[in-house]
Amino acid sequence: MKKTFYTIVAIVLASVMMTSCHSSEKNYREAYEKAAERRKTGIGAETYAKIEAERQKYTTIINGDSVRLLYVNANVAIDTTDVAKQYNVVVATFSQRINAKSYRDRLREECGLKGSYVLQGGPDKQYYVVAEGFDTNVEAAAMLHDLDKKMCIKVLEPLPWILRKL
Repeated sequence: MKKTFYTIVAIVLASVMMTSCHSSEKNYREAYEKAAERRKTGIGAETYAKIEAERQKYTTIINGDSVRLLYVNANVAIDTTDVAKQYNVVVATFSQRINAKSYRDRLREECGLKGSYVLQGGPDKQYYVVAEGFDTNVEAAAMLHDLDKKMCIKVLEPLPWILRKL
């Protein structure tokens, strides 16, 4: 009787240990999400969301339209022959240079936007793909307003915006 009891206890403990050590897709997903959250900027998701909300709300009124206008210290990152204008319509943001260059090349070849270029800057040293640059904010706002007509590929920014180069 004692021997049977200890055998049953040993089997139960072994099965509990095997199931608790078992990795699942859920465990991997949770670990990935935690790592992705930490990678954003080394801060928590709530703080990151607040920062992003503040960044998104910068708007200005141009010709009666409310337009997102951000001031960024940026320089031309790809193609040193390009000259960045003061006001730039940003349609995509990347953290890797090769992705930004590829998207810019597609804008030039598929959409015919020969004036597109890539800027690098900001606090995160991001690569901003510019559909076209302008000397005045009125011209940039007009381009932003008619962007759907000029873009033949998907705009990657949730809301395209105007980058004013500092």
